[in-house]
Amino acid sequence: MNTIVVGAQWGDEGKGKIIDVLTEKADIVVRCQGGNNAGHTVAVGNEKFILHLIPSGILRPRKIGVIGNGVVVDPTALVDEIKMLENRGIKTRGRLWLSTHAHLVMPYHRFLDAQREEAQGERKIGTTKRGIGPAYADKILRIGLRAADLLQPRQIREKLQHRFAEFSDHRQIGKIEPLDLAKVQSQIEQCASFLAPYITHTVLYLHKAWKNGKRILFEGAQGTFLDIDFGTYPYVTSSNTTSGGCLTGSGLPPQAIDKVVGVVKAYTTRVGEGPFVTEDEKLGDHLHSLGREYGATTGRARRCGWFDAVLTRYAQRINGIEELAVTNLDGLDHLSKIPLCIAYDYKGTRLTDPPAVLDDWKICRPIYKEFKGWQCDLSGVRKYSELPQAAQRYLKAIAQYSGAKVTLVSVGPAREATFHAPR
Repeated sequence: MNTIVVGAQWGDEGKGKIIDVLTEKADIVVRCQGGNNAGHTVAVGNEKFILHLIPSGILRPRKIGVIGNGVVVDPTALVDEIKMLENRGIKTRGRLWLSTHAHLVMPYHRFLDAQREEAQGERKIGTTKRGIGPAYADKILRIGLRAADLLQPRQIREKLQHRFAEFSDHRQIGKIEPLDLAKVQSQIEQCASFLAPYITHTVLYLHKAWKNGKRILFEGAQGTFLDIDFGTYPYVTSSNTTSGGCLTGSGLPPQAIDKVVGVVKAYTTRVGEGPFVTEDEKLGDHLHSLGREYGATTGRARRCGWFDAVLTRYAQRINGIEELAVTNLDGLDHLSKIPLCIAYDYKGTRLTDPPAVLDDWKICRPIYKEFKGWQCDLSGVRKYSELPQAAQRYLKAIAQYSGAKVTLVSVGPAREATFHAPR
């Protein structure tokens, strides 16, 4: 069975741990979009791994990881990540493949990203400044460099020189240090030498695997409402973070997919700017006081709010989500009352779907249905039947108002803290 796993909120839903659990029954895990602006955290025993580009499935023995054509790859970051895994005993040679078609994030992309964010002032998007947006822009403008170029040193050198000349003509330095072409060339050549054994035509590889009956798991990055088309534009990322992006970012057709799993937290979070109807400062303070909700990539404190079923119901439609994996249920352990947003109030009108216009988001107010908290520690729970009745009722409400079955529940970072719910 081939399964897509996507975030059904604003990212940071815990997709890494769900991918890690589902990888047990998969042969290949494919990362399809985004770049090292995303971070997936997986706990294996007493060890914690934070992966930004490499699929989480690499942490399971004998599983294959594929970085698909839809990903934008910072070669320096990828080399560092591979070395980190190798130093911790995770072998990647022969188990990790990088698509020839994946576009590269270059140092000048990071430069432009930081420069543009600085220039925005109060209108800033909240980018991670990793160069993701400018790299995707070059892809669309048809002036980008791809992983295949790393296999042709002479060609990439010429392309770099040409791109640098064009870049230098238009840059506005501001407070950001200019780049040195010679240093960038040397850095990229070293990366090219290191990454050459990993680069292959992954579209052909995945089609062959699919036809041979291999079980493929697609690992989405970020979340539905950061999607460039369906998210809270312009406060979004630069790629399609929905299930459709897993197809275009891997090269496999729709009929190769058997199931879509949406991952949600038992509450809602987002990083950076943009609308957030159920945001609640007191809940954020509570979760931060527990040491929760700090970004794996940036370390920034996440904005926090109550579960928003208006969002997840919309995400369920867009992605074709049949099953939900609910993470961080234990984050609500100490609360006596737990509100769940079932609709929005927009100027006196009840909305059960999110608005299309950004300014309308700002006017919406949450309509809540309140649930009794369980007020006990769930971290030791290993079976759905062990959950308190109050927690089970809350999970059933998430399923009811989101339009998809809850089939996985997580109450902690460890593998064994994620378990199946009755279907």
